[in-house]
Amino acid sequence: MKQTVRLNVALTIHDGKLSVFEEIAKTMTAGTRKEPGALAYDWHFSADRKRCRLVETYVNADALVAHFKGPVVQQFVPKMVEVSSVDRFEVYGDPSPRGTQMLAPFGAEIFSDWQSLGR
Repeated sequence: MKQTVRLNVALTIHDGKLSVFEEIAKTMTAGTRKEPGALAYDWHFSADRKRCRLVETYVNADALVAHFKGPVVQQFVPKMVEVSSVDRFEVYGDPSPRGTQMLAPFGAEIFSDWQSLGR
C-alpha cells in the first residue's frame, strides 16, 4: 500500500521581500492545486510575518515526484529562494528512492513512518 508523504518546510523571509514572497507563494499554490495527488499545500506565517511554514501533503511518493518535476518546483522554487531562506526541510513518510534523490539538494531530512491512524 502506498502511503501519503508530507513535507514541512521552514522559511525565513528576507527583509523587505514579504510582498514578493506572498506573490510567489500564491502562484505556487495555484499551480499545485492543479496537480493530481496533491492533497494539501498550506502556508502559515509567524505573528511578525518574517517566518513561514509550508506544509505539503501528497497522496503517495509518485505524486511527490511529479510535483518536483513540475513547473511549481522547477520554475518557482528558484524564485522563492531568492527572497527567503530554507531553515529546515522535513519529510514524513517514504518519498521513494527517486523522491529521496530529488529532495537531497534541498537538505531534506526524512522521517520514516512509525505509527499512524492510517487515515
